[in-house]
Amino acid sequence: MTARPVLEGAMTALVTPMRDGKVDFDAYTKLVEWQIASGIDALVAVGTTGESATLDFDEHIAVIAHTVKVANGRVPVIAGAGGNATAEALDLTRRSVDAGADALLHVTPYYNRPNQDGLFRHFEAIAKSTRLPIILYNVPTRTGCDLLPDTVVRLAAIDNIVAIKEATGNLARASELVARVGNQVNVLSGDDATAFPLYAVGAKGVISVVSNVAPARMAEMWDAAVAGNWSRAREIHYQLRVLNHLLFAEPSPAPTKACLHLMGRIGPELRPPIYPVSAGLAEQLRAELAAQGLL
Repeated sequence: MTARPVLEGAMTALVTPMRDGKVDFDAYTKLVEWQIASGIDALVAVGTTGESATLDFDEHIAVIAHTVKVANGRVPVIAGAGGNATAEALDLTRRSVDAGADALLHVTPYYNRPNQDGLFRHFEAIAKSTRLPIILYNVPTRTGCDLLPDTVVRLAAIDNIVAIKEATGNLARASELVARVGNQVNVLSGDDATAFPLYAVGAKGVISVVSNVAPARMAEMWDAAVAGNWSRAREIHYQLRVLNHLLFAEPSPAPTKACLHLMGRIGPELRPPIYPVSAGLAEQLRAELAAQGLL
């Protein structure tokens, strides 16, 4: 049986570059290469930051397959395969497996807001459908649905559920998860601003938006924490504080794409109903990138 990928460290939730209304695979290739060269530990293809909600299924799978091809085994590729219908999530799971993904990221079903038993059954069905490792993703501010610790405990007993992306922004919640299931699944920060504090309570990494823009810094922060160099990790945390805020000042991933465009790495296009950032935020982003030496 193939060894499981190590799903910890600084992992980037990649944006999906676009040009003339289509996925810009040339820019995407360069983005993946830069991320790997910067020391990022894994790549998430077509998570919510990758505009999964507005890519069609064929585009979705094409991006995953392209990420696998470019990464070429150098880092694990985690496919965003979630859906608010279990049947849709199962279909995306199957297609992601066929595309060569190393692991799967599954968000809680959004809008329909299932109860805790419904959430358990949803993730159980997905886990039974594949041998790939699964990362649960809990982001109640986006989905209107909260995966509670008692349900995570139940799910952690399933062999191929190996991690949870904890994006509540609640340090007490993350601490509870580490205490109760940390020996079974990796607790990962899903919120850049809480990555460093979560490392301190035992989280095993971050699935990051900021690392689209500052991959080497996010990788160094994780490496410093693992090495016990908490002063350096804390220093980077505060260096990135303003950028953490600005990248979510308007609907994501518009600010992140604006930064990457200013850096000359991708074009500015997004899929409606997300549109480019306001002129005021664009100037703030330019100033912060300059201050960070990222332009």
